[in-house]
Amino acid sequence: MKKHHPYSRDLLYVHLNDRDQYVLSYGIEFFEFARSLTDSLNNLLLLRHRYEDGDFNRHTLFDYVPEDSLEKLVADNVHAYGDFCWIDFEEVEALNVLSAQEIAELLYLGHIKHHLKLPFYNQLNNRFVYLAHEDGWFNKTYYRNFNEFFRMLGNVLSGKLGELKPEKTLLGIRKKKAYPPVSKEILKSLTPALKEGAVFSLKNIQQNRNKIEIPIWIIGDFANMDDMYDEYKEASRSQPDGRIIFDKKLKEWSLIAQ
Repeated sequence: MKKHHPYSRDLLYVHLNDRDQYVLSYGIEFFEFARSLTDSLNNLLLLRHRYEDGDFNRHTLFDYVPEDSLEKLVADNVHAYGDFCWIDFEEVEALNVLSAQEIAELLYLGHIKHHLKLPFYNQLNNRFVYLAHEDGWFNKTYYRNFNEFFRMLGNVLSGKLGELKPEKTLLGIRKKKAYPPVSKEILKSLTPALKEGAVFSLKNIQQNRNKIEIPIWIIGDFANMDDMYDEYKEASRSQPDGRIIFDKKLKEWSLIAQ
């Protein structure tokens, strides 16, 4: 996964695999994911990490982070860990009844970043499996329910826009502007594009007094994010395949497909 271009927070690549219930992404970081799904995250069992404040489970020999300590992990620089992989779980007692086979599957997930069988476990009642290399650069996230993916994506897009397009106060201080999340309905209508692999480019935003436009290019299926970035650079010379548009007056999002 050698990088020859710097990581770009204003580019968001998504490739959705509905059969195996995962999404490959570039540009979505753990703190954004966690901030967008705070009501859905439980305890996290750490499969690959460098976090130093986790609790230790003797049965699985994995560290874990209790739900009430998650904020400290979210604030850590997980991008610097290299590999950062976890699975959520509801009850600590459930870790102690995982079978040898299930522990082997979890080790495989963290090491290979792919499943032996779909990684949703009744004992854990997990909603996600989060497998990242240099968090934000290459993320593979499994979702028990894709509604949570679309909710997260809508929150992340509006959050990034607020960070990139801050407002100036009367004193000239830049402050983040809050935009409403992009609706799940709009993002769900983009499913065919996301299944092919698409880029939302906040680098290439166009705006005037009335609206902000975020272009979308369909660029294909990439696991190597250097190749993805090269393809995006090529594609961005052409007209986008669609745009999501924020109407500043109505404070509403809409979608235009080319």
